[in-house]
Formats: sequence, structure tokens, C-alpha cells
Amino acid sequence: MEAGTRATSSQVSGGGPSGTHSGAGRGVGADSETGEHRRLIPLWVRARLLEFVGWLLLVIGAAALVLPGPGLLMLAAGLALLGLRYAWARRMMEPVKLKAIRGAVHGVRTPPRIALSALGGLALIAWGITWGLWRDVPSWWPLDDAWWLPGGWTTAVTLMLSGLLALGLLSYSVHRVHGSPRPGR
Repeated sequence: MEAGTRATSSQVSGGGPSGTHSGAGRGVGADSETGEHRRLIPLWVRARLLEFVGWLLLVIGAAALVLPGPGLLMLAAGLALLGLRYAWARRMMEPVKLKAIRGAVHGVRTPPRIALSALGGLALIAWGITWGLWRDVPSWWPLDDAWWLPGGWTTAVTLMLSGLLALGLLSYSVHRVHGSPRPGR
């Protein structure tokens, strides 16, 4: 090394000038030689954030069991995150996962079920578009005008995203249950 130059931690540990250390000298990244990880976000913050997201997914998943949305999937994701910290969440994860898999298999068992599920996803998207665009209150509406399609575009986008998520999950389930089409099949 030339006089007057400063070595990065990856050069000192043998990583060379193009080592895996990003942000030379700033303590960002990981040194693959020693396995030391330096994070921008402290570990306790990441743990609390994952726990918060896990609880949030559980609450939203429980609501989505009766509202439009992938309730079991969100419950499983929330339990998976909380299972990193709590034993009860790890125990509850397996039954929820099995129920979600059974539901997916049942939902894509026959072509009519697949078609109805696809129509349901498309209907959510269409309803979201209608919800966002149709702002005029019809004359037959018996309640106050403020109760006509409340939420505006926030609700509309949520409906459209739910429809897209439903179609994505349907596609994934069909692929997992029926597999890829094979030539000559």
C-alpha cells in the first residue's frame, strides 16, 4: 500500500480493493472474511419493527377473514414473523399453514372454481375503478351524500390491489397444484 493512503477494512482483512465491504470506512455492510455484520439499523429496532409488522399482519389477516382479502395468508405471514420471537406463534403457524394450503388446493381443484375465483379478482378490480371514478350521488340514495362510496380513491386503490393480489395468489395456487403444462399433455 502506498504511503499516505488509507486502507479499508476489507483490504486489512484480506478482501482486497474490491472486497465485499460497502461504504469503505463507514461501518456499513459485512465483511465476508470474518462474518462480522455492521447494520445501519440497530438489532433491537429491527426486532421491534418485525414484531410490529407481525402483529399488524395478524390484525389485518383476522379482518380479511371476513372482508375481501387473503386472510389466511396474512395470518400465516404474521405468525411467521412473530414466530421468530414467540413459541406460541410457532405452534400456531403449522395449523394455519395447513388450512391455507387446503383452501388453495380446494379453490383451484376444478376449472369452474378457477374461473369463478378469477372473476372474483377481476370484479374487485372493476369495483375499485368504479368506486374511484363514480363520485356523483344517485337520486335513489337514501342516506346522506357523505355516505356514498366513502373513502374515495384510498378505498378504490385498496380494492384494486386486493383484486390484483387475489389474481396473483390464484395464479400461484394453480401453478403449485396443477404444475406447469407439459408438452403432449
